[in-house]
Amino acid sequence: MKKLREILEQHREEYLQLFKELIAIDTHDLGHGIDGGLEKEGQEYLIELLSRMGADEIVKDPMDEAVIRECMRLHQEGNPGHDQTDRFNVYATFRGKQGGKSLLFNSHIDVMPADEADGWTSPPYCPALRDGKLYGRGTADMKGGLMASVLAVKLLQDAGYELPGDVIITSVCDEEGGGNGSMQAVMRGLKADGVVNCEGTSDELTLAHMGWVFFKVSFTGRACHSGQKKSGVSAIDKAIKVINALNEMEHAWLLEYKHPLLPAPNLNIGVIQGGSAGSTVPGDCMFQTCVHFIPGQMTMQQVIDEVTDTILRTAKADVWMRDHLPQIEVYQTGNGFEMDREDPFVHCFEGSYRTICGREAKIAGAPSGCDSRLWRNIAGCPTLQYGPGNLAQCHGVDEWVDLEEWYRCILIYAQLILDWGHAQTRGRFSV
Repeated sequence: MKKLREILEQHREEYLQLFKELIAIDTHDLGHGIDGGLEKEGQEYLIELLSRMGADEIVKDPMDEAVIRECMRLHQEGNPGHDQTDRFNVYATFRGKQGGKSLLFNSHIDVMPADEADGWTSPPYCPALRDGKLYGRGTADMKGGLMASVLAVKLLQDAGYELPGDVIITSVCDEEGGGNGSMQAVMRGLKADGVVNCEGTSDELTLAHMGWVFFKVSFTGRACHSGQKKSGVSAIDKAIKVINALNEMEHAWLLEYKHPLLPAPNLNIGVIQGGSAGSTVPGDCMFQTCVHFIPGQMTMQQVIDEVTDTILRTAKADVWMRDHLPQIEVYQTGNGFEMDREDPFVHCFEGSYRTICGREAKIAGAPSGCDSRLWRNIAGCPTLQYGPGNLAQCHGVDEWVDLEEWYRCILIYAQLILDWGHAQTRGRFSV
C-alpha cells in the first residue's frame, strides 16, 4: 500500500491531465440515446491511451440493433430503436498471471447533454479545478470512475507490479438511454470472476439498486368551449382520476414491501400534458410516470401488470372512460440488482477498502438503476458498485468530483486488482 501511495503521489499531475483530456471531449447522448450519441471521439481517445499502456487486446465493438433486440427477447432488457451511427464499445484486456482471478471494470463513456451551459460557472467541457473539486460534464457520471479504473492499471504498471489476474476495462456507450452498451457487452459473452461497476457511490459500497418501468398513459376526452362545459369531457379530469388510483396503489406498496438497503417502491408522475387553452375543455391529456420497484420481492412483469390493472380498472368504472380506454405504453424498463452480502468478492473488496482507507466500507443500496444489474442478472458475475462521485452531481449544472476521492478510488481499484487476483480460485473467465 505504501508503495502504491508513493507512486500515485509522483504521478498525480500526469493522471489528472489524462482525466481532464477525457472530460474535454464532448460525448453526450442525443435524446437519451434515441437520436444517437457523440461517444466516438472519446472512445478513440481511450483506444489510443490503452494502446500506449500496452493492453494485450483491444476490441472495438460497433453497436448492433439485432443484439439489443435479442437481449430484449431473451432477458427482457433492451432499448431498441436507438440511432447507433458511429457508436461502439471498447473492451481492453491486460493479461495477468495464469490462474489468478479476473476482474472486469464497467463504465460508460456517454454523458448527459449540458444544454443549460449558460448556467455553468465554467464551460462544461473545459475541466476546471476549484477548491479541490474538478468541474465538468461527466466528472461524476461517470468518466471519473472510467478513468480511475484505467489509471488503477497504470498505477500498478508504474509501480512495477505484475498483474495477478486478467483485468478487463469496458467503456460502453448508450448507457443514459437505458444501458444498451453493457447489454451488448454481456451478450457478446464478456465475463470475469468479479465485476466492478464504476458509477459514483458517495464512497459507499452499493450492493443493490431499484428496478424501473416507464409508462406513458394517454387519455381522450371531448373538447368544447368552457362556457358549455357540461357538453364536454375533460381528459385532464380523467387523467387525475387515474393518477389518484395509482397513488393509492403506491401507498399499498409502501405498507407491503421493505428492503434493508433500498427505499420502498414508488411511483412518480413526472410529466403531464393536456388541453389547449383555459377557455377550452381539454380533449386530450397524457402523463408519464416512472415506477421504481424492489428486486427479489417484485418483478418487472408484476409491476407492469399491477399498474396496467389499476389504470384499466379505474377506467372501466368510469362511464366515459369505459368506452374510451386510456392508451398505455411501456417505453423503458430495467431490472433491479442485488448482490449477496457474504459473497467472497464483496469480502475481498471490503478488505481492499480497509487497507486503503483504514475504515470499514459503508454498505448501501441505490435508488437509481445502472448497468450493475446486467453483469449480475445476465452475465451471472459477482458484481458490486463503487466509484468516485455522487448521485446529487449526476446530470446537473456545475457537475464535479472531489479530486482526493478520485485519487483514493484509483488506489482502492489497484489494491482490489492485487487482492482479488491473488485470491484462491477454482477457475477463471476471460474475454
